[in-house]
Amino acid sequence: MRRNRVDASVFLLAAILLLLAGGAAFTVFTLRSDPIEEALSGNRVINTLFVIDKDQKPLGAYVLMYYPATKRAAAFDIPGNLGLIIQQINRVDRIDTVYDPRRIGPFEAEVERLLGIDLNFSMIINTGDLGKLVDLIEGVEIFIPVPVEIYDRENSILFSSGAVRLDGDKARLYVSYELPDEEREMAVFRRQRFFLGLIKRLGEMNGALKNPAAAQIYQSFLTADMNSRTRTRLFDEFAGIDTDRINIQAVGGNFREVSGQMLLIPSFDGNLVKDIVRQTLGALTRQLDDSLSDRVFTVEVLNGTATNGLAGRTAELLRGFGYDVISAGNADRNDYEKTGIIDRSGYDEAAKIFGEVIRCGNIRAETPAQNNPEEINIQNLEYRSDFTLIIGRDFNGRYVLEN
Repeated sequence: MRRNRVDASVFLLAAILLLLAGGAAFTVFTLRSDPIEEALSGNRVINTLFVIDKDQKPLGAYVLMYYPATKRAAAFDIPGNLGLIIQQINRVDRIDTVYDPRRIGPFEAEVERLLGIDLNFSMIINTGDLGKLVDLIEGVEIFIPVPVEIYDRENSILFSSGAVRLDGDKARLYVSYELPDEEREMAVFRRQRFFLGLIKRLGEMNGALKNPAAAQIYQSFLTADMNSRTRTRLFDEFAGIDTDRINIQAVGGNFREVSGQMLLIPSFDGNLVKDIVRQTLGALTRQLDDSLSDRVFTVEVLNGTATNGLAGRTAELLRGFGYDVISAGNADRNDYEKTGIIDRSGYDEAAKIFGEVIRCGNIRAETPAQNNPEEINIQNLEYRSDFTLIIGRDFNGRYVLEN
């Protein structure tokens, strides 16, 4: 009898151990089989490629970088006419040359190589389904700075100014219309703001989209490399993003004619883009107080050399890093040997980060008390930038060189 009790106890213990082992194995399997849980458990930045597709070409391609620990995000706009050495065809061509919505891998690979990151997910929606998706989520709200009134025999384009909620038809028209005399930057900005509005609304409506009936319709509008559970979990995270504070950074460069087509060639052989991405990722993952984390710092750029146009080019460089350059001009003289930064921000860490952009360690803090009291009058009570950059001869257009 006693032996039977011992046998039963051993059997029960073995059963418990098997259940524990099975539970642990299931947990590990779940993490490995669900990439979003794996990314969240690894405390890493989640990079997602979104493509708005028109006629099987990217009308807009954006990489959203999201860090769960801080709930902060950044975005990069990937222009379709960006000129790169496309590895798969071994020649300089548009990055969207390798785009195929049925086989997104080659395009993803070029975007990863351009930005120097790994993409975790991708999501494609064509303009035909975009309107249906927007109607499903009950519209997308955006801000239109000036009214649009274009009358055409076939299709008039009318948008009022201010905060506007676009329905499906209006949303499709808003992202896809093109005007011969519209500045390229305005068209790019318009589509960027719509993309952020769409992400915001999808996050807000994610709870309603979990309904099985809605989820099935929702899924039919998207081409994604993730299952519905992963997509739902991903947008649960995106719901916490303050999209109004995201400044989409566009990959910049200079236009050049290559094989009969105008291509946007990235500055500094593409290394600048990677530098901007690295600093952006550092800002996302760096634990900063709320007053500093989302602040955009202002910069004044002064050329202290005899090289013409250096202040303007440097201003564009700094804008690529997300700084608000409020002025660019000449310094009081053109024979500065060393590049220097005057810091009025009051944030030592922010000044250090700014200096790292151009590898400048010559930083001098200036407070209002250091100003000459005799110079304080009505005419001098004007806004001063957070940082003043005075360019010296040791600056090569990208970095301060070591002496």
